[in-house]
Amino acid sequence: MEIYQATIEDLEGVSNLFNGYRMFYEQTSDLEGAIGYIKERLENEDSVIFVAKNNQKYIGFTQLYPTFSSISMKNAWILNDLFIDPEARKQGIGEMFLHKVKDFAIKTGAKSISLSTAPDNFSAQRLYEKNGYERDSQFYQYELDLNK
Repeated sequence: MEIYQATIEDLEGVSNLFNGYRMFYEQTSDLEGAIGYIKERLENEDSVIFVAKNNQKYIGFTQLYPTFSSISMKNAWILNDLFIDPEARKQGIGEMFLHKVKDFAIKTGAKSISLSTAPDNFSAQRLYEKNGYERDSQFYQYELDLNK
């Protein structure tokens, strides 16, 4: 099994995983849209995608978006997506991704990595907390949905 930074050559494999990730969050399957979205991220280099493969089969991915911390005057990363194929779960791949992301963030001089997950995604919460992530108790998170 290998985890590495995805390139355009990984478009189909990552897009299939991304479509599965969206369906996990109760979105309608849209492989064509997923391909377009991932292609745009890779071509524009506006996100960083790590992918896991086992015997040439794509089994997981994580996607990071850059952001900045005004207070510390440093860059930071948002771990926006993390998905493991259901057949490949319970093998420590999620934890391997978190280590890869942490190493990448340190190498890029980031101040922090932030993420969010659904309130009922208890397995993800356990994984994050086991790896040093702490639930924010200082700030409330708000969102303005512009599609309503």
